[in-house]
Amino acid sequence: MSGVLDRTLGILELLSRHGEGLELAAIADTLNMPRSAAHRLLADLTRTGYVRQTRELGSYMLTTKLSSLGLSFLSHSGIVDFSQPLLDRLAQLSGELARLSVIDGERLTWVARAQGARQGLRYDPDMGSDARLSCSSSGLAWMAALSDDEAIALATRQGLGQPQDYGPNAPRTVQEMMAMVHATRERGYALTVDTYTPGLSALGAVVQPAGRPPIGAITIAGPTVRFTEERMRALAPELLETAAQMAAASGTSPFFQKTAPGGPPGRLPIYAA
Repeated sequence: MSGVLDRTLGILELLSRHGEGLELAAIADTLNMPRSAAHRLLADLTRTGYVRQTRELGSYMLTTKLSSLGLSFLSHSGIVDFSQPLLDRLAQLSGELARLSVIDGERLTWVARAQGARQGLRYDPDMGSDARLSCSSSGLAWMAALSDDEAIALATRQGLGQPQDYGPNAPRTVQEMMAMVHATRERGYALTVDTYTPGLSALGAVVQPAGRPPIGAITIAGPTVRFTEERMRALAPELLETAAQMAAASGTSPFFQKTAPGGPPGRLPIYAA
């Protein structure tokens, strides 16, 4: 890595994947930078409150300042305001985890969720991570709304999720992935079993305002032993209806507002959940 900004962001991203912290040598070696440079940047990040050292000469770890910035942004973006009631309703209806991911450039990031499972097995992953497009129901739902060339380009740049890293049914080739994309496009929603995570089933639908590109995807996910294919197909109409309501409500969010050609920013109508 070269450049102060690149190296600083690299440190933050690396530490975000290691909640237990990392020592200076591990940080420098992983990011392929001199240890003296890593030490200077870590000192600056510590001084500004983004990183702390667990003890003298010990590991470095992120503080909550960075996550606070992210939560503050989501609060002011309006994303949670319009999506949470719809996610809550979908989670209650399904008894499983409902999530919203938003498209930002070429990334699909989970930003809001509602947990419907009250007992037994629960799927409850960390928020803020990016979906692997090739094997997640969110990614498949998004790619199905694009042309084949666009879908292949996006997934290829990110890289395919391999079975050893994800689920045993994760596609191994672009051809296998596109077969899943085509099936998603034909049925109108994504349906995955043991692709993103072993033992996990998920249902996904794209969130796309009328006449505009997709803005995100909503999913319902749960343990395969309970969230069967039959159960997912039965819930598909509710998922698609919720996606349509969410697309309409997204016009209230500053994050998704667009300036229409020759006119002021438009707002889409909001429908009751």
